[in-house]
Amino acid sequence: MDKTLMLFGDAKKFVGPSCVNSPATVAALSFQRGSDSETGADSGMIQDVPQPNGNCMQIREPESAQMRSRITIAFGFACLLTAWMIASATPASAQAPAPLSVKPLSGGVYYAAGGDGGNTGIIIGKDGVIVVDAKTTAASAKEVLAEIAKLSPKPVTTVILSHSDADHVNGLAGFPKGLTIIAQETCKKEMEESLKGPQPAPRDYLPTHTVKMKESTTIDGVPVQLLHWAPAHTGGDLITYLPDQKIVFAGDILIQQMPFTLIHAEKNGTSAGWVETVKGMLALNADTFIPGHGDAMTRADVQKKLAAVEKRRADIKALVAQGKSLDEIKKALNDTEKPIVLPNGISFPTFTDVVYKEDTKK
Repeated sequence: MDKTLMLFGDAKKFVGPSCVNSPATVAALSFQRGSDSETGADSGMIQDVPQPNGNCMQIREPESAQMRSRITIAFGFACLLTAWMIASATPASAQAPAPLSVKPLSGGVYYAAGGDGGNTGIIIGKDGVIVVDAKTTAASAKEVLAEIAKLSPKPVTTVILSHSDADHVNGLAGFPKGLTIIAQETCKKEMEESLKGPQPAPRDYLPTHTVKMKESTTIDGVPVQLLHWAPAHTGGDLITYLPDQKIVFAGDILIQQMPFTLIHAEKNGTSAGWVETVKGMLALNADTFIPGHGDAMTRADVQKKLAAVEKRRADIKALVAQGKSLDEIKKALNDTEKPIVLPNGISFPTFTDVVYKEDTKK
């Protein structure tokens, strides 16, 4: 009898979020072993197996008097979203992320998309530059700093963090020391807790100032409102609102490419908190919303995403009330969304998974 072992690797890039700026590779490797009833002779095989990086790996099947081996390799490549990359996370990808590009908004405000990590806000102030989110790696952060230097000779003085995921905070290691680093108070706690984990935040760049719910301030001559409504994408989300420019930096509360949204339940994020947060953002006098991953969004774009999320939440709740199982709910909703799986094996549930668990929790 043939025995088949299927090994699947599934990686998504959030940029990007943790998932979003670059394609990922899905590889399926099938090994089939069949008995040799005809020859009875010892046989062995060396097979050159092409790898995604262009190299070859040799596989030798063990010799056996009764067995011979047949090896079939199939590689498939698919473009996948990440961001919503991401936990602490932007996963490694088999291909390089999209090149960094800086896009102007208004009133001395820009955002940098591409590179390794989520979007980065750039706000040119009177005496310095304010940055919102810091990419994943020191190298990518230095790319951003080089682009900022083309816009202004002023130094970066302040970094505001939208939440604690690695694709938004770990690039701090590439920034100069001595910065003011602002975060929601739970975000700081999550960064401190990450120091004991496999993807620690930069130890020398923990937040120096925290916000509990809201704070109106002026940084380098720029009026800024820092807002937190409820645990949403994570427990420590912080929205940056520029009232003069009517711009909101939303972090991963908004991920443009996702049909619904990504909730980090393991960081105490909730779908109800997400709805509350987005309604709070829409109550602001803002025209432009910069997501954690993807292109700038309009007010209409955000309203459309909110409507989709609210409808899906209501549909799931109604089916849960009817006693439907998760599989039955997904079938009824024609839900084909797949969990985000990082190369290290960590999996993030779909929006339906999260809401179902919230509604069935006892």
